[in-house]
Amino acid sequence: MLQIDVVTLFPKMFDAITESGVTGRARERRAYQFLPWNPRDFAANTHRTVDDRPYGGGPGMVMMAEPLEKAVCAARQRQISAGVSKPLVIYLSPQGRLLKHEKVVSLAAEQGIVLLAGRYEGVDERLIARQIDEEISIGDFVLSGGEVAAMALMDAVIRQLPGVLGDTESAQQDSFVGGLLDWPHYTRPEVYEGVAVPPELMSGNHADIVRWRLQQSLGRTQQRRPDLMAERGISTDERVLLEKYLAEAAQLEAKAKVQGAGK
Repeated sequence: MLQIDVVTLFPKMFDAITESGVTGRARERRAYQFLPWNPRDFAANTHRTVDDRPYGGGPGMVMMAEPLEKAVCAARQRQISAGVSKPLVIYLSPQGRLLKHEKVVSLAAEQGIVLLAGRYEGVDERLIARQIDEEISIGDFVLSGGEVAAMALMDAVIRQLPGVLGDTESAQQDSFVGGLLDWPHYTRPEVYEGVAVPPELMSGNHADIVRWRLQQSLGRTQQRRPDLMAERGISTDERVLLEKYLAEAAQLEAKAKVQGAGK
């Protein structure tokens, strides 16, 4: 069972993920164990102070090293007592390496992870040097705190745990598996507002469906995330599918322009 501990000033925020949906049911089935730690409980004074002004001046406050370190150490020790040989301590930070699917899969294979959700202008660098194994970012933007990023990471990791998803193929067919974006999805009715489900999906031919889905994934990735395509690479057969997709997309775009000009 994966052990997940989070050091956060707002433990109740994590009720949204640990008590709801797929991740809530996974906790009930003991696919993972979760425990939050509030650094205020480890503060040195009666006011439970966990932040102070930054040296060198500037706006905002910085989270202090001592209460954070005590909270991280308590979380780490809890996991060790639960049988985790070496808990992985992660700080959610815009300075971290961007979280990708491959990293999510590797985290799901860990015995235990401790997440540090920072606040204010950041945390004392000495705490990072002493206690943090990795820094991870969920994107090139700034949040009010690390809780949302920690929950995003937890959600991504938990759905990779064995038995969490009802269909064992669901996680294998997610976006970014295989380095591509997901293909389009359709359900009933067969025709909605004059738009029909693609005939390939109605054919009953499994090989045709697989080929169509791959082509759509290749095309979407090339159009929307060419950086992923460049990183992944493409086989000769995939290139044929992609070129056909792009040619058909160009024809549809040209047709739409002609129809628009005639109005």
